[in-house]
Order: sequence, then structure tokens, then C-alpha cells
Amino acid sequence: MNTDGSVAMMVARRGVAAMFFSGMLMALLGAVLPVWRYHLAPDFALIGHYFLIQNLGVLAGAGAGAWVLARKGIGFALALGCGLACLSLLLLAAFCPPASVWGRLAGLLLMGGAAGVINHAGMYAVTPMYELHRTATLNLAGILFGGGCLVCALFFSGAFFFYTAPSLLILLAALPGLAAGVFARTPSGPEIVLPERPWRDALEDFRKPAALLFAALLFFQSGNEGALAGWLALFLTQRLGASPATSLFLLALYWAALLVGRTVAQWALSRVKHGRMLAGAVLAQIFGCAALYFTDNLFGATVGVLLAGGGFSVILPLVLEKIGDRFPQFHPAVFNGIFSIAWTGALLAPATLGYFAHFAGIGVVMGLPVLGAMMVMVLLLAIWLEARLTAA
Repeated sequence: MNTDGSVAMMVARRGVAAMFFSGMLMALLGAVLPVWRYHLAPDFALIGHYFLIQNLGVLAGAGAGAWVLARKGIGFALALGCGLACLSLLLLAAFCPPASVWGRLAGLLLMGGAAGVINHAGMYAVTPMYELHRTATLNLAGILFGGGCLVCALFFSGAFFFYTAPSLLILLAALPGLAAGVFARTPSGPEIVLPERPWRDALEDFRKPAALLFAALLFFQSGNEGALAGWLALFLTQRLGASPATSLFLLALYWAALLVGRTVAQWALSRVKHGRMLAGAVLAQIFGCAALYFTDNLFGATVGVLLAGGGFSVILPLVLEKIGDRFPQFHPAVFNGIFSIAWTGALLAPATLGYFAHFAGIGVVMGLPVLGAMMVMVLLLAIWLEARLTAA
């Protein structure tokens, strides 16, 4: 491989690695709620505001990332995203309860913006790797994203009784801070040449039924995962009386089930009929949420977490395989738009649950993922039908 090609692949690897920090930011709010003692004095409507503000930050960050990328390059954009993530965590550390809620809202808005910048720059960076192997690149990014979620939950679970809330956030801020220094030294690679057509033409894909179906499916599926991840620790602490550390450990187990399940599902894609995988995944999600709702002990909660996480994990590999097949001409604008919609679902669903829980109690947390699982099944069947009709 020539020098330009080697540099391009190194930039692509760093773009994929940045998905780890995107996952860490995604999982942080669901893990930090028990650390902020909301299991003792719950304010469900305020928690809904937290998720909504972070979502607005993600959308704003995606737009800002495009502006920065066009002027400063991929390395600077990735470094900026991680630097903003570090700054947001330090801001949250300074405004832990009972400090002013406005400081926490500002920190969450900044954290969402950091994730939006990282996602946008990462999508551009992986172009050379995606052209070599579409499905593997998307799945690797998904695995690293899940790894970031898992590390975040494990960190709060393991250190809950040893550090104060500000100390935990300051320690966690060191990871994106160090990454910002690494990304800042990313060499300027050759300009990424997008395949065959300008980005304005590529954005026409959003008007096609396939892109709309993929975006809707990722919205609902990410909403299912985000709803459970955002409220699981708080739900288990309040409904079962589990300690916050135990609830956070079960949250980490949920992320581990997602991560392992996606790896196994990728292996099974070529060996198991996709219809059977879909049916099994949806049933596992429904039974898992039902077990979490009705259980009164930690064993039932563990079974419910494993079933729900395992069921959720199968959907994304099925979707990513279809995306790789239907969009062989990669354009980062299209993918960043689709995955921004997925992020919106992942944060809008737990925000909605916060408002519902304010009026109906925390038990409603397990209802939305069940309805979302049924919608995912309908949308995935619609995608397969659309693909057959298009091929015909």
C-alpha cells in the first residue's frame, strides 16, 4: 500500500476508534442518575429534560461537525469532539446535585454536541475502510460503540462506593482528554474522494423508501435500547430495592449482552435464516421486558436483562447488513444523517419515558420497549419486502 493509502487507513482506524467515546457519552446519563442520588429523590420530569437537552446537543453537534470538518480536517474534528467531551464531563462534575440544575443542563448540551461532532467526523474518516469491507466496518464501529457503553457502566458500578460523584466524572473525563491529544496528532491524509457522485445527489437517497425505512427502524430500535439503558438502573433500584452499585452492574450486564449478542449475531447471519433470527429477537425482547416488570428478585431481573439485551442485539447486525447491501456507494452525509436519527431515537425515547413516569410511575419504563419491538419487526419486514420488489 502506498504512503497516502497507509495514512488514509490510519485515519479510518482512528475514526472507528472514536465510536468508543461516542458510546461512552451515550451511556453516561443512564449510569450517572443513581450516582446523582435520583433513586432517593426522583424527579422524573427533570430526568426527561436531561435526555432531551442531550439530544438537542447531538443534533447541533452534527451540524457543527460538518462546518469544522470542511475547514480543519478529520483529525482536528475528532480532537475537538473528544476535547468537548472532556470539558462537558468536568462541567457536570462541577454541577453535581445539589448544585444548580442549569449547570448540568449546559454540561449535557455540550456532551451531546461532542457526540455529534465525533459521529460526523468518524463517518467521514471510515470511508476508505468501508470501501474495502462494508458490513465489517459498520459492525466494528457498532462493537466499539457498545464497548464504550459497557466501560462507562462498569466504571460507575465498580467505583460507586469509593469516590464521590464529582470525582467519578473527573476520572472519566481523563479518557476523552487523552484521546483528544492522540487525535490532534493525526496526520493530514489525502483528501477523501467520495464515490462517483456529489453529496447533493447522494442526499437524494433520503427520498427513497429504503433510506426512510432504515432511518425509521434505527430510530425505533435505538429508542428501545436507549429507553432501557437510560432507566434500567433507576428502575431496579426503586422497584426491587437493589443497591445503586448492583443496579449499575446489571446495567453493565445489559450492555455486555448487547455487545456479545451482536458479535454472535454477526457470525449467525450466514448460518441462520433471518426470519427466524428476527422472530427470536422480538420474542426475547418482549419476554425480557415482561420479566423485568413482574420480577421481585435479582435473579428474575438478571434473566430479564439478558433476554432484553440479547434480543436487542440481533436487530442491528440485520439492519447493518441490509444497509451495506443497499448503499454500496458510501456517502458520509447519508450515513451521518441516518445515525443522527438513531441517536435521536436513543435519547428521545428515555426523555418521553421521563414525562410518562412523572404522571404514571416508573413502571411505564418497561412498556415502551415492548411496543417498540413490535414496530421494529414490522419495519424490518417492510425493508425485506421493499428489497424484493426493487430487485424484481
